[in-house]
Amino acid sequence: MSRRFLACFGKTGSSKTKPASSSSSEERNNVTVDVSAEEQRRGGAVLVELFSSQGCATSPEAELLVSRLGRGDFDGLDLPPVVLLGFHVDYWDYMGWKDPYGSSQSTVRQKAYVESLKLDTMFTPQVVVQGRAQCVGNDENALLAAIKEAPRFPAPTFQATFQRSGSDSLQVSLTGALRTKVDNRGANVMVALYESGLVTDCPKGENKGRVLSNDFVVRKLEKLCTVKDISAKKTVTGSVNFPLWQGFHGSKCGVTVFVQDSSHLIFGSQNFQLPDDI
Repeated sequence: MSRRFLACFGKTGSSKTKPASSSSSEERNNVTVDVSAEEQRRGGAVLVELFSSQGCATSPEAELLVSRLGRGDFDGLDLPPVVLLGFHVDYWDYMGWKDPYGSSQSTVRQKAYVESLKLDTMFTPQVVVQGRAQCVGNDENALLAAIKEAPRFPAPTFQATFQRSGSDSLQVSLTGALRTKVDNRGANVMVALYESGLVTDCPKGENKGRVLSNDFVVRKLEKLCTVKDISAKKTVTGSVNFPLWQGFHGSKCGVTVFVQDSSHLIFGSQNFQLPDDI
């Protein structure tokens, strides 16, 4: 995507977009939920994905907003529980500061949402909620509204085991039910390894002279498996191996598992905190 289709937005660029398919047809696509409407209403967490960059001047405000969500600052507003992931893109790295957490994988993931949500541009900071709605990431009112309005689905019932293979890799093994019924078009079970409590002195670029704080930063994202023609109660088992980075500390990290169909809609997510001694 050419540079002219990229933007670093403040609140004035705020917008909220629904996917092309209506919510009534989403559950008739690849994945259906094998519970009542009331159980859905009281269902699992809402997955909130932030796309940001340390090279974007307006991203730090969005990062702070996501951090506040994670520590429960909005608990009195009757919000559903949330699972938070921060994807740092790499397309602002040419602006004078190379984001140490930026990756082409995050950029590709954001581009897929731009296409599925029928947007005209890629921008930071952007939040995508349940794969269905989006807004400018530092627009607090729009973000909270999107979370409240998001459809909810039962969380998978995975049990996780974690094993270090030497000092440079982590194996995550998962066994459990998705609690969603998947047809023959399939869905992916994705696993993200994220890190919180990151602090960076930024000597160059749009945020020159600032100390940047980042939480829930996705360091690695892997596919556990692709599932087809399975019931909501069928047991799914698999493992992923994550290469680890210098300075890895399990106490700062967590793992999120989520189900995503080919239209990029999210149908359930589950979060695990890593053991301190891993």
